[in-house]
Amino acid sequence: MLGPDFISDHITVETSDHARLKIAVSMNNEFRVERGNPESEAMLFSVPDFIGFACREVASKVRGKVASIPFEQFHKHSADIITAAVFGKNADGEVNEEVIFTANNLVITNIDIQSIEPIDHHMRDSLSKSVQMAIEISTKSIERSAQHEAQRTEQKAKGELERQKLQNEKEAEEARKELLELQAVAAAVESTGQAKAEAQAQAERLLIEGQSAIELAKLKAEATRIEMEAELTCQTKMQEAEVQFLREQNELQIKRAKDLSNIEVSKFSTLVSSMGKQTISRIAKAGPESKARLLQSLGIQSVLITDGKTPINMIGNQTGGYATTYAP
Repeated sequence: MLGPDFISDHITVETSDHARLKIAVSMNNEFRVERGNPESEAMLFSVPDFIGFACREVASKVRGKVASIPFEQFHKHSADIITAAVFGKNADGEVNEEVIFTANNLVITNIDIQSIEPIDHHMRDSLSKSVQMAIEISTKSIERSAQHEAQRTEQKAKGELERQKLQNEKEAEEARKELLELQAVAAAVESTGQAKAEAQAQAERLLIEGQSAIELAKLKAEATRIEMEAELTCQTKMQEAEVQFLREQNELQIKRAKDLSNIEVSKFSTLVSSMGKQTISRIAKAGPESKARLLQSLGIQSVLITDGKTPINMIGNQTGGYATTYAP
């Protein structure tokens, strides 16, 4: 291993619609050296600061690519855009697996985007609210879809169960009808001895077969019902697990946004504490006091400032004489 195997950097970029962002990246790197080749080994030392060189080259590629893309497109596809900008694409339009700096045979094999944050605080707050709102909308949409799918599956299962029940009842009625017909035939030949016995035996056999068919139909209906209920329960639990996962993911995103906000508040409080109340008070009073001293040095005792549109009554009254300004 020659040198560190990864490099981290912060890159400041600006999109085509002038949104300034700070990107934190981490890159895996290595040197391609031909052992025993003096020229190849000497290439390692051709660039004194190879880390700074790699960071500048990567930052230049990323800035050039991001400058031609609006913020919304970059926000949606930031990872793909940065990867394509660093590694480039081949003739087939696919992203290359690595990029080689021929100046010192340094190879970047992977780039990981750790964070992307707007530099402007107002934009950062707006983006955080937008992301949170999008997550809430997505979660509600998934919950509604899950409920709709569960209701649809339940209605389908009920329909299949009802259809199977009707089919089984139909088969049972047909078996009962056949049984009654055979019982009627058997009753017609009861007057003869052997024929009566045979008819009675046949009727009993058919009666048993008919009862067996009815019982079999009932068992089939029960098995179908159990199978449908098991499928419905499985799908419901899977949908509940997916909704729970998204809810926990949203809570983590919201917690992260709150933590960032607390850090900003703590930073501002620390800055105010370090400057002190007197210093801030003096800074606030410096402007008005300097203007007051300037007017005193000019010997002006009173000043009347108007916007040039409002008429002024310069005629005083009998008691003291004062100017009155009339609003339009």
